Amino acid sequence: MTHPGPSEAIIARLGVLADEYRELESRLADPATTADPARLAEVARRYRALEPVVAALAEHRRLLGDIAAAESLLGAADDAERQALSEEVATAAGRLGELALEMRSLLIPPDPDAGRAVIVEIRGAEGGEEANLFAGDLLAMYRAYAQRRGWTVEVLDHDPSDLGGVNHVTFVVRGEDAWRRLKHEGGPHRVQRVPATESQGRVHTSSATVAVLPEVDEVDVRIDESDLDVDVYRSSGAGGQHVNTTDSAVRITHRPTGIVVTMQDQRSQLQNRARAMQVLRSRVYEVERSRIDGERSADRRSQVGGGGRSEKVRTYNFKEGRVTDHRIGFTVHRLPEILAGDLDSVVDALITDEGERLLADGGI
Repeated sequence: MTHPGPSEAIIARLGVLADEYRELESRLADPATTADPARLAEVARRYRALEPVVAALAEHRRLLGDIAAAESLLGAADDAERQALSEEVATAAGRLGELALEMRSLLIPPDPDAGRAVIVEIRGAEGGEEANLFAGDLLAMYRAYAQRRGWTVEVLDHDPSDLGGVNHVTFVVRGEDAWRRLKHEGGPHRVQRVPATESQGRVHTSSATVAVLPEVDEVDVRIDESDLDVDVYRSSGAGGQHVNTTDSAVRITHRPTGIVVTMQDQRSQLQNRARAMQVLRSRVYEVERSRIDGERSADRRSQVGGGGRSEKVRTYNFKEGRVTDHRIGFTVHRLPEILAGDLDSVVDALITDEGERLLADGGI
């Protein structure tokens, strides 16, 4: 008797990954791997990513064995035993069908940045002070979402605008699944509403840009100090008398890439330098990966963009109470809830779309 389950092609493709898993297991025990921290981290990350593949194949073999054993006993069983054995076969077959879907999803290429913390940068873009106010709304939204998910948020640099919005803010989000659930947030976000600064009640369109980067360690990116220009200057933002009267702000320029990072929130120059290097490593890491991954490079360009309307990834329409993600044509009329941090409906739709596209491209 045949039962619904994963196709032979899926089993074969997962078998190749299981072979890779066993090879990685050997490399983890190799002194040459353990002596290189960067290589060890890379091998261990890939090894962990393949653990579900091995577990799924083991469960598949077990289920087939259970079904075969139960069916072999059916012919000689009495009525009571036959009913119990039939139920056992039905339960195993049902699980086999579920496992087929899970195995299909396992063919989606693992994200090399899975498990990393996330650096998020938000800037007011098109629309003057209203854009800055909207940038502040986005900051509050992501903070609330992080709280819902049990993640932690650490603000690295915060430049408030005159009316209580955000000119620019950089923060780190740490927590299980944070990268997977936030990586699609990058790009220009557009808002359509009557601004607090509007006296005639007219709807304005403004935007803020969101950039999302994986946080990386020094072992992931080696930056030569001789490639850096470091400038210190007096902080110009809010921060108290001490911050504004000492040269504690830091600007670091990475000459090979032209990347510039500034930090001024902390009281000491050393603290600001450490945070600037934290962000610089992530930006350099992304540039290096972009050289060999054209799609990732395109993603980065769409993230930072210019904040123009034609580049928008998402619109927040207050009059209609609507949020639309233009990349996947997803719309939900729950704007207040989403701005309050209930982002899962949008995020889940983006994750599902990514998985379907990767599978359509052939998966792993």
